[in-house]
Amino acid sequence: MSEVADLFDLVPGAQEVEQFEELSWEGSFEEYLEKVRENPRVVRNAFQRLYDMILSYGFEEFTEHKEKLIRYHFFSDPMGNGKDAIFGLSKSLMRLVGNLKSAAAGYGTERRILLLHGPVGSSKSTIVRLMKKGIEAYSKTPEGALYTFRWVGLTDAPDPEMPCPMIEEPLRLVPPEARHRILERLEGTAELPYRLSVEGDLCPACRFNLRRLLARYRGDLKKVLREHIRVRRLILSEKDRVGVGTFQPKDEKNQDSTELTGDINYRKIAVYGSDSDPRAFNFDGEFNIANRGIIEFIEILKLDVAFLYDLLGASQEHTIKPKKFAQTDIDEVIIGHTNGPEYQKLKNNELMEAFRDRTVKIDIPYNLELDDEIKIYQKDFNSETIQGKHVAPHTIEMAAMWAILTRLEEPKPQNLNLVQKLKLYNGKTLPGFTEDNIKELKADSPGEGMQGISPRYIQDKISNALVREESQDCINPFMVMNELEAGLDHHSLITSEELKNTYRERLALVREEYEDVIKNEVQRAISADEEAISRLCANYIDNVKAYTQKEKVKNRYTGQFEEPDERLMRSIEEKIDIPETRKDDFRREIMNYIGALAIEGKTFDFRTNERLQRALELKLFEDQKDSIKLTSIVSSVVDRETQEKIDVVKSRLIRNYGYCDVCASDILNFVASIFARGDARDEG
Repeated sequence: MSEVADLFDLVPGAQEVEQFEELSWEGSFEEYLEKVRENPRVVRNAFQRLYDMILSYGFEEFTEHKEKLIRYHFFSDPMGNGKDAIFGLSKSLMRLVGNLKSAAAGYGTERRILLLHGPVGSSKSTIVRLMKKGIEAYSKTPEGALYTFRWVGLTDAPDPEMPCPMIEEPLRLVPPEARHRILERLEGTAELPYRLSVEGDLCPACRFNLRRLLARYRGDLKKVLREHIRVRRLILSEKDRVGVGTFQPKDEKNQDSTELTGDINYRKIAVYGSDSDPRAFNFDGEFNIANRGIIEFIEILKLDVAFLYDLLGASQEHTIKPKKFAQTDIDEVIIGHTNGPEYQKLKNNELMEAFRDRTVKIDIPYNLELDDEIKIYQKDFNSETIQGKHVAPHTIEMAAMWAILTRLEEPKPQNLNLVQKLKLYNGKTLPGFTEDNIKELKADSPGEGMQGISPRYIQDKISNALVREESQDCINPFMVMNELEAGLDHHSLITSEELKNTYRERLALVREEYEDVIKNEVQRAISADEEAISRLCANYIDNVKAYTQKEKVKNRYTGQFEEPDERLMRSIEEKIDIPETRKDDFRREIMNYIGALAIEGKTFDFRTNERLQRALELKLFEDQKDSIKLTSIVSSVVDRETQEKIDVVKSRLIRNYGYCDVCASDILNFVASIFARGDARDEG
C-alpha cells in the first residue's frame, strides 16, 4: 500500500490547485479594469506580446568578424530543455525579432506577413514551432496574462450564456473614444517601449448581443457591462485551438476558404431562424481561433489563390470576411514559411504582385559555422540517446564538415581552399587573413547557405550507420562517410550528375582532413611522454641560448664544451616550417620570450608556447616511431615489447581523446597503414 501512496504523491496537489485557480480567474468588467490599471501590458496586441515573450528570456550581445550581433536565449528552447534549439543563424533571428519589434511599435510591419524563406531542413518550421510553444507558455505567466469575456444573463435567447467566439480583448466592448482615453491615462503609469492600442470592433456575434442589450437598457453601456459581462483569464493553446492556429495546404479540390474564416452551423439555423444570424455561425476557422495569438501557414505559397486573397486583407487591414457577415477585425501574427523553388514561382507570377508587396521575406539559410552544425547532430546522437554503442571521436564533426562544404562557394582568393574557408568562418585564424578578409569572403558569396545538403540527410545517414551490422560496438567517421556517399545516388533532390560529383569531391576533402586529424592524435599519443619532451626542450633551449649568445654548450656526458647542435635545432624547427633564412629570428624570439618571463618571476614551460610544443611533439614522435615499430601493427606478428608500447599508446588515445578500445585499435591500424605506405615509397 505504501508503494501506491508513493505513486499517488506524484499526482498534482495543492500547489497545482493554487496555480489552476490563478489561471482560471474570473471577475466583473470593473475588476478587469483594476487589473488593467495594475498592469497595462494585459491589453497588448499580438505582436507586442510575442516580442515581449522573446525578450523575457534575455539576450546577449557578441562580436563576430567585427560585427555586433545578438543571441536571443529564447531560440535555445528553454521551455523544452533545448529539444527545438536553433544553433547559429544569429543574423536571421535578429532580423525576425527586429521585424517583431517594428510591428510592436506600430511602424508598419504589423500589416505584413512574415515569410520565412530558405532551403528544406533549414529550421523554418522549428522557429515557428518555438514561437507557438513560447506564446502558449508565456500566457500562463503573470507577465504574459491576457483576458477575454463571456456574455451572461441573455434571458431572451435560447442560450443564456455565450463566450466570445473570437476570444477578444474585453476593452473592445468600450467605444473607441472611451477606449483611447483609458489607454492614454494608463500609458502615463507604465514604462513601455511602444504605445498601447486596442484597435478594431467586436466580432459579429458580440456586436449582435451588445446591440440588443443596449436597446434593452436604453443605451446604458455601464449597466450592460455590469450585468452581462464576465471577464476571464485566457490561456493560449494550439491543441485546444485557442489563440494558436496552423494551416496546411491540401489537395486543391478539397480546399475551402471556410477553413480559414468559419462556416454556418446548419443545426442552429432551426434555433435562430436565419443563416445570417451570427449566433448560427461557427467562428472556428483558423483565423478565428488564432485571434490574439499567432497563425502559422505551412508551405504558404502552395495555397490556392483564393486563400491568398484572404491573406491580403488579414495582413494589411487586419480583417477577415466570414460568409454572409461584414469584415471582422482580427489581431494576430501571421507567419508562413516556404522554400526556394516555391518563392521563385511567386516572383515570376505577375498576378501575385499584391501578395509579394504584403510580405516581409526573412532568409533562413543553412548553418555555415562548423561548431553550430555539430551541435545540431550532437542533440540527437549522444551518449544518452545512443545506448550500447560508441560513436568514435570526430564522427559527428566530419559529417558536419561535409554538410557545410556542400553549402560553400569556391573561394575567390587563390591562396585559400574550401576547408580553410570553412575554418575561417568557424573562427579559426589563418596567416594572412584578417576579420576584414572574412567579411569580404562573405560579401563575395551572398547566396551561401541557401543550397547544399540538409541536416536531415546527415541525420538519416548517421542513423543508417548506427544500425548496420558491421558497427555492432562502435561507428567511426569512415562508416558515416561511406553512407553519405552511397546515399547521393538515391537523393531525391539531387538529380544532376555534376552536382553529385562535386559533393563527392568535397567528401574526399573531408577524408583528407580526417586522416590529418587522426595522424596528429596518434603522433601526440606516441609522444605524450612529458618527461621526454621536457628533456628534449631543455636540450633545445640550451643550444639556442648558446647559439644566440655565441657560446659553447657543455656536453652533459663528456663534460666537454662543444659547438651548439645545429642539426638538433633544425630538426625541431623544420617540424613547424621555420625556413633556414628565419631560424635566427625564431631563436631570438624564443630567448626574448624566456627573458620576459624571467623578469616577471615566471619559469618557462614548453606548454605555454603552442608552436614550440607542437614542434617538440613531432620531433619526439619521429624519434620514437621506429622504436615503437608502429608499422608492425599491420603485420600479423608483433613482439611482446612492441605490443606493450602499442598498448600504452592505445590507453592514451582512450584516456585523452575519447576513443573506445575498438576505435582506438582501428585508428592505430589505419595510421600504421599510412606510415607503412610512406615507408614503402621511401624504400622505392
